[in-house]
Amino acid sequence: MTPQLNSVLDSPVEAGFVLGQGPTMLALNAMVADIAPTDISVLLIGESGTGKEAYARLVHRMSRTQDLPLKKISCATLDPTRLLGQVQDALRGGSNGEHPACLFLDGVEELDLASQRALVSILPDGEPELARGKKVRLISATSVNLGKAVDAGQFRRELYFRINGASLRLPPLRERKEDIPALVEHFLMKFTAGQRESITLNSEAMETLIAYSWPGNIRELENLVKKMVALADTKAALSELRATPRSVRRISSGEEPKTTSLKVAARAASRRTERELILKALERTHWNRKRAAQELQISYKSLLYKIKQIEVPGPGTDEL
Repeated sequence: MTPQLNSVLDSPVEAGFVLGQGPTMLALNAMVADIAPTDISVLLIGESGTGKEAYARLVHRMSRTQDLPLKKISCATLDPTRLLGQVQDALRGGSNGEHPACLFLDGVEELDLASQRALVSILPDGEPELARGKKVRLISATSVNLGKAVDAGQFRRELYFRINGASLRLPPLRERKEDIPALVEHFLMKFTAGQRESITLNSEAMETLIAYSWPGNIRELENLVKKMVALADTKAALSELRATPRSVRRISSGEEPKTTSLKVAARAASRRTERELILKALERTHWNRKRAAQELQISYKSLLYKIKQIEVPGPGTDEL
């Protein structure tokens, strides 16, 4: 990790999302150190819980305009009119008249085509202009492959190339398990600061953490460590992870179970793919099952049956 990055980690940035000595994280952080001082637009790509906002703030903190504000806009909650209003307000300087150095568009995949068209109208080419000819840095974040969304006609090509000056892929925790011990230590220090008694994990507990697939990524690990500290009982906090069947953990982490039957393997792969598609559709529609059924092009009753059949977790809503 570069000395510059180390100095930034001493600041209030959410260091837990950035820490890591594995080759994947070392390469990612080296790229951040190279890109951050430039004015190029950045697209952050990663699953929920991988630290996209933390990296947006890190890029801003390492930029030449780190002393100026960063403005976050959550795309999932905006219609075209509100999107235009918030972006224009940010570029004008907001209520306090202070221009942002960085505009962070979080969840750009949530923008409908009308909102995308509105955004392109504000940012037609080059970096958006501020008063007196100054520029504003654009950082965007997504949890999906926008290139595929462009090919499918779900995301405007001109907007995609506008926000994707340089892309940074944030790896899920299951792809960087070598960093789990250091991350656990970091979160333990964070949550036990000022306490007399410290918490330690034995080798069995660490093996349990490493074997788990972490669908919630670093955010899930952080919450688990917080539970350990709150309960002052490592075993109790780990009980839910230990209760997860190892075969389920293997499937979640992408490891193929051994089998001698091609038909069995094909059926298992089909079920995993179907489950993944359903989960992604539910996440995109905020667990609105009717909208998810429309996206998947199946009937509402069929989706309910499949949700029950594959034991999809999480609450749902039928609101339109």
